[in-house]
Amino acid sequence: MSVGDRAARAARKTKETDIEVELALDGGAVEVETGLGFFNHLLEALALYAGWSMKIRAVGDLAVDAHHLVEDVGLVLGDALAGALGDYSGHARFGSALTVMDDALSETAVDAGRRPYLHFQVAWPQERSGEFELALVEEFWRALAGRAGLTLHIIGRHGRNSHHLAEAVFKGVGRALAQALAPRAGGVFSAKGSLG
Repeated sequence: MSVGDRAARAARKTKETDIEVELALDGGAVEVETGLGFFNHLLEALALYAGWSMKIRAVGDLAVDAHHLVEDVGLVLGDALAGALGDYSGHARFGSALTVMDDALSETAVDAGRRPYLHFQVAWPQERSGEFELALVEEFWRALAGRAGLTLHIIGRHGRNSHHLAEAVFKGVGRALAQALAPRAGGVFSAKGSLG
């Protein structure tokens, strides 16, 4: 639900998860609690580098698996982002970033133009960071890109440590989104005059 001024709230409650997100694209406090420490860390990095105010409260069936929770957070955050963008006019639309984290290098590019698509090309050196399964990172981005109408390309160019590579990805997407969502006068930024 849009609340104006490039801000929105979204929620989802199922038998598997209960998630609430508040998002403002122009900065403020960041509070994340998902029950997954490393996932919290990645989401906080995304918000910081995107320049967002973001509050996420998520509870899920972690006794079964983290998959439902991580994917559903992507869905709800994507819904909030779509709500904050409104009619998808008034922002720069495109952004990209090369982002380093020690041994790791990510390449990210985004078009915030109502054309959902994910290209995800990351080979994780280790399958887990602590208890967090890195395969879930792709599920998160697929859910978010689909709901937010983002064309999102994520490439892990190299990295020896999966923790570092995951951070480089989330920081890189944040940096690309900071560019893509920067305010721009002149309505919808498209040669067609419309998006989608």
